[in-house]
Amino acid sequence: MTAEPPVLDDRTVTKVYGEGEIAVHALRGVSLTVERGDYLAIMGASGSGKSTLMNILGCLDVPSGGRYLLDGTDVGRLDERRLSILRNRKIGFVFQSFNLIPRMTALANVELPLAYGGLKGAPRRRRALAALREVGLADRVGHEPKELSGGQQQRVAIARALVTAPALLLADEPTGNLDTTSTRDVLSILDGLTMAGRTIVIITHEDDVASHAKRVIRLVDGRVVEDRRQAPVDGPPPRFDTVLGAKR
Repeated sequence: MTAEPPVLDDRTVTKVYGEGEIAVHALRGVSLTVERGDYLAIMGASGSGKSTLMNILGCLDVPSGGRYLLDGTDVGRLDERRLSILRNRKIGFVFQSFNLIPRMTALANVELPLAYGGLKGAPRRRRALAALREVGLADRVGHEPKELSGGQQQRVAIARALVTAPALLLADEPTGNLDTTSTRDVLSILDGLTMAGRTIVIITHEDDVASHAKRVIRLVDGRVVEDRRQAPVDGPPPRFDTVLGAKR
């Protein structure tokens, strides 16, 4: 039996903006492997390269050098159309600013990635409803973002990220706009997801958020200066059904 490839496999990735004397070396030979079921926190100060690395991991940008394989696919060999398909099928994004469509209901927002992927009708709605149930919003499916708290909006965003059953959940400062209670709720959901076998990469500058991860890397000036395993803080038992909790 052939072993499954890592979800993420960065091989001496570099990123340079500009040329000559004004060139900015945002990443300087980053190598990183993330296996299935891992929960990784990427940390670093402003200008460390963590946002650039996130954009490359999310296939929102391409390296200047090196190779990046996502779930076994060499990203550098894809044209924009195939790259867009890969993003839709393999990556679930969670952003600090939620990025919900204002005049669409929670249910419609969660259905969007499935609609882009071509899933129609009842199966799409069924999966979106299941995703919202699993983040505790079964009673908010008909609400628009303006009718939801910040924490509830972020939970809708997590449901949207999960609904395609992606290989990777990529979260960029997901608690940055939340109060303490909402932060705790969102981190509890992520804890449950990793216990159910999900692969999560979270970008954060907060030690309390990173303490929930199984592994922490730290960037300085575009280089990995620390890569350590840790015992994550205790989270709730997994409560995700077979639609969202299936290991990938």
